[in-house]
Amino acid sequence: MTVQSPDTAPVAAASTPGSSSERSLRDMTRRPEVGALIGTLGVFVFFAIFGGAEFLSSAGAASWLNVAAELGIIAVPVGLLMIAGELDLSVGSVLAASSMTLAIVSGHWGGPMILGILLALTIGVATGLVNGLIVTRTNVPSFVVTLATLAALAGLTLGLSRVITGTTSVGLKPDPTSKALFGTLISGQFEVAILWWIAVAGCVAWMLQETRYGNWIFAVGGDKESARATGIPTNKVKIALYVGSGFGAALVGVIQTILYNGAQVANGQSFVFNSIIAVVIGGVLLTGGYGSVIGVILGTLTFAIVNQGIYYTGWNSDWASLILGILLLVAVLMNNTFRRLALSSGPRSQRKA
Repeated sequence: MTVQSPDTAPVAAASTPGSSSERSLRDMTRRPEVGALIGTLGVFVFFAIFGGAEFLSSAGAASWLNVAAELGIIAVPVGLLMIAGELDLSVGSVLAASSMTLAIVSGHWGGPMILGILLALTIGVATGLVNGLIVTRTNVPSFVVTLATLAALAGLTLGLSRVITGTTSVGLKPDPTSKALFGTLISGQFEVAILWWIAVAGCVAWMLQETRYGNWIFAVGGDKESARATGIPTNKVKIALYVGSGFGAALVGVIQTILYNGAQVANGQSFVFNSIIAVVIGGVLLTGGYGSVIGVILGTLTFAIVNQGIYYTGWNSDWASLILGILLLVAVLMNNTFRRLALSSGPRSQRKA
């Protein structure tokens, strides 16, 4: 009997015809964004067929890219929180509060635009900090904490807006610089928010992929107690992620206020569950410890394509909810499958941005 040495085994395996391509295919199917890519391509082809030339036109592309950009700026930091095993339902009220803050300070009171923008972003950071501190110090589930913040901040925004302005809608006349940075339309169709989305996603993807902090996020979501035992500052990681989530929602509030020249207290509530839907479709597990920024981007695109593409088919827009519901269920089932495949090949396959 011939005994094969460990040194020669890899050579023999590598020389097997087709083994390299097979391994590459297996590795690809273990990535968390594969299911999201399949979903994005599927819905794009579907609406390209049934939506026709209008869906494929630049105006059609702008309609779903603009939706994806605003949702994506919120979904990316929310996705990080979910990878860490937490939720943030307060983003809708943060968006509304920051939007009204900017409109009141720089519109109703006539203050400098830079002051209104800074105060609006501060609202998001402060809310995220409060959420993070409560979650980490009380061990109350993040679903409950952020749901309470959602309701409390919505009520506070509504009450103060009526007291200060006597109305729930406030106009704003942004200066040219603010309009160019946050509210302009590129080529008359594409919101500048798309560039903000790319910048946010790029920075977060680099952080998740290339830094120690990215490893910490996966570790906290995978097993918080084990992560703490290895010296990872789990509470600080979660607090920072909540601050990032609040900042993202506030940034969208600033963008919308300047883009539409005003704010309303009801703005932003659709982002609460839409962001979670986009993240889950993008391959992030609700249980934490698994996902990628690329997946979240694809999930956001899928949501936006379905949300806007239905109008180009001429069908009743109610069908969009049905399609999103089916996609969400399929995504959850696929995510579990891909996670099992990823775990079978080792922990490194989980942390791909």
